[in-house]
Amino acid sequence: MAAEDRPGGGPDTPGLAEGASPGSAAEPAAAYPSAQAVAARAGVSRSAVSRAFTPGASIAPATRARIVRAAEELGYEVNDLARGLLSRKSRLIGLVVTAPEEGFRAHLVGALTRALVLRDRAPIVVNTGRSAADITAAQKMLVGYRVEGTIVLSGSPPAAVVDLARRNGQPLVLMGRFEPGSDHVNADNAGAAAQAVALFTALGRSRLGFVGAVRATPSVVERETAFRAAAEERGLAVRIGRGGESSYAGGREAAAAMLDAGPAPDAVFCVNDLMALGFMDVVRGRGLRVPDDLAVIGFDDIPEAGWESYALTTFRQDPARMAAEAIGLLERRREFPQSSPVTIRVAVPLVPRRSCPLPV
Repeated sequence: MAAEDRPGGGPDTPGLAEGASPGSAAEPAAAYPSAQAVAARAGVSRSAVSRAFTPGASIAPATRARIVRAAEELGYEVNDLARGLLSRKSRLIGLVVTAPEEGFRAHLVGALTRALVLRDRAPIVVNTGRSAADITAAQKMLVGYRVEGTIVLSGSPPAAVVDLARRNGQPLVLMGRFEPGSDHVNADNAGAAAQAVALFTALGRSRLGFVGAVRATPSVVERETAFRAAAEERGLAVRIGRGGESSYAGGREAAAAMLDAGPAPDAVFCVNDLMALGFMDVVRGRGLRVPDDLAVIGFDDIPEAGWESYALTTFRQDPARMAAEAIGLLERRREFPQSSPVTIRVAVPLVPRRSCPLPV
């Protein structure tokens, strides 16, 4: 018997490997049900299947019902990727982010992906490094997939990323990052830092500290710069403690370095909540009381900040609000591609808790 006459043995249909049995790992995976298979089962043309799943297309209700029933029986779903490529509307939105599982970023990515799905958009999350080369490579990949827009949450995006987006007519929004000529969504970092200084001084605290990271994003730098400027306006010096990363471990590193270098401050503003939690665990382990000996304020209001063991006073970033603003800018840029860049500053209200109570 010729090879092409044997079941599973033709040149276009690889057979089972020697010694393999049906259902084993060597068996080829089943393909997705095709539109042609649906047409055959429903007894209609391939074009009728296409019309049945195209909103507003002309097709008899009875025919459409028969096609939908056949599709359900086969487990068929429309190939949105192929349809998007044909129509030049992929419905894909890229999210470029470093360590999306950490801290506030995890909640922001969650809010972005939920909001995009509700808008009938398919998010693609690219977990990238912080370097300019990593971010540029991620952007090139997303352009290759013909995404309709990109939101960058990672690192300090190089000018090449903005230029690539422009040359491909792709909307680009930066969150917590800065690049001239781009649309931005940022928290009111400077306002929060100034408010932290005002609260500390209202409580009579004068030995101020700031906890940040060696690897600092533009938002981190902005918070530190504004905090030090507000303290200097009141004639107060600021001791700086830095960890390697803006993480819980980084907060512990910063606390140890700050306490080993001399007397502890009596009030500390931490660049984010994760660092604040690590900082608090170390200072308590050294016998200091929060807030009696040392008041602590964080930034983000992640769920852990409200845990009873921390009760961290912090500035709240609302991930749903941030996501809505970013997606709104993407949609605006698609509709008005030549409009001037927009920067949205989102207010971050203070959430007072036990680590730094409000003055009586």
